[in-house]
Amino acid sequence: MKIGRLLKNRKGQSMVEMAIILPVLLLVLMGIFEFGRIFNSYLILTNVSREAARSAALGSSDIEITQTINGSIFYLDTSNLTISISPSEGSRGSGTNVTINLKYEIDIVTPIIDSIIPDPLIIESQTVMRTE
Repeated sequence: MKIGRLLKNRKGQSMVEMAIILPVLLLVLMGIFEFGRIFNSYLILTNVSREAARSAALGSSDIEITQTINGSIFYLDTSNLTISISPSEGSRGSGTNVTINLKYEIDIVTPIIDSIIPDPLIIESQTVMRTE
């Protein structure tokens, strides 16, 4: 008789423990997904910045550089992207440095994590190359 009651009590205890741990576990899991999204966006932004700087170093115009950026940005939303090219196209000569600065606003989709991390989170990538 007592063994049956003890098993019922343990089942209830397991449910209470699960109810306490489950929200924390889900928060950690969603944090991992959110970090992965942010890190992936940062890697894409860094690689696109390098491609654009290489294009600028070879003498491309600002319009061609912008087209290179927009064509290489993959799944990121181009409306959240700010492109800064310095110096201007007319000021770039052989041997001068060209700077490509990309800023991207990434929206945080996890409800509780957006109170920890600013929403939208701005990630930035800057590449400097010497023109040929």
